[in-house]
Amino acid sequence: MKLMTNAEPKSVPLCDSREPMMTLLSRLLLLPREAAQRVAAAEMRDMDRASFDALVALASANHVIICGMELAHTALGEAQDAIRAKWAADALADERERIAAAVNFLGILCAAFDESGMEVTVIKSLDHWPDLGSDIDLYTNASPEAVCAMMCSRFTARLAPRSWGDRLACKWNFLIPGLPEPVEVHVGRLGQTGEQVRFASQLPARGRVVQINGRGFRVARPSDRIMISTLQRMYRHFYFRLCDIVDSAQLVDSGLLDFDDLRATAQSAGIWEGVATYLVIVSDYVRQYRGTDLGLPPFVLQAARFGGDLIYVGGDFLRVPIMPQSAALYGRQLTEMLRRCELHSSARLGLFPWLATAAAVGMKFTGSDKGIW
Repeated sequence: MKLMTNAEPKSVPLCDSREPMMTLLSRLLLLPREAAQRVAAAEMRDMDRASFDALVALASANHVIICGMELAHTALGEAQDAIRAKWAADALADERERIAAAVNFLGILCAAFDESGMEVTVIKSLDHWPDLGSDIDLYTNASPEAVCAMMCSRFTARLAPRSWGDRLACKWNFLIPGLPEPVEVHVGRLGQTGEQVRFASQLPARGRVVQINGRGFRVARPSDRIMISTLQRMYRHFYFRLCDIVDSAQLVDSGLLDFDDLRATAQSAGIWEGVATYLVIVSDYVRQYRGTDLGLPPFVLQAARFGGDLIYVGGDFLRVPIMPQSAALYGRQLTEMLRRCELHSSARLGLFPWLATAAAVGMKFTGSDKGIW
């Protein structure tokens, strides 16, 4: 079949469903590189500009623009599709400019924490490298008063309004002049209701330093990265971004993930079944495109409550069923905390259903859960 070169793009209607585009993006990210390039050249050659922009928007929502568009740009260039190769190049240039500015500021921000005597760990944001999330996430064991004072004095930061969930989770969002990304600082706690204290407090000591763009950043160790992703995906948002699938698969493939350490830490935090389920979902999703799974240890497979067969595309993301599957994981976490007599954390976690209900009611009547979730 003859490939298009510099001819005007055909007009191909944009599909209302995100599922075909999610499938295309997944193939670009998870297939072996040569196969992914063949897919890009074959399936993107007939895209009109609206469809291409929708694909870029989906990649942005899933924090995979760099990984996805780099491959598409190479494939389209080799296929002599100059028009769409230029579209991909433009998307890459815009995103690289944003990321370079954000990482540069992140270096300045971490240095300010260090100079103020506050140890800080970058969580989530750099897990997607060379992509970057839509905000900057930090964790510190310093006091909230010290963090707020430093952010306001050093960066003229403005504190964003805090929701009920933010207050329970002990996190603060700072808006800094000239920085498009908000800075989210988690202080002393992790989890939707701030129930994870012991695990959170150990993050800095267990972390490691990585070099990015010539700067050193303290980040969570691989097993703790999986823990944080699990708390976010299985116990809070109930959806996966494609970056979660790609990042976690790469961690497993790299051999850096210590499964015994992960199990011990997750059991101590009461979320081992959630962690195992998270990993099995990732492995099952990868198998759809690679033909082989991640080869997880048997004890991970045995602990998982469900797998990737229950995941579905909803909006821009891969959705996790809340009832009864995720609700059972929440119940198990609460039971474990009560069994360990962690009464304060148990009380906080016990507020989660009420918070979720309030958010659902607010969404139904006002179209927003702002101020709650």
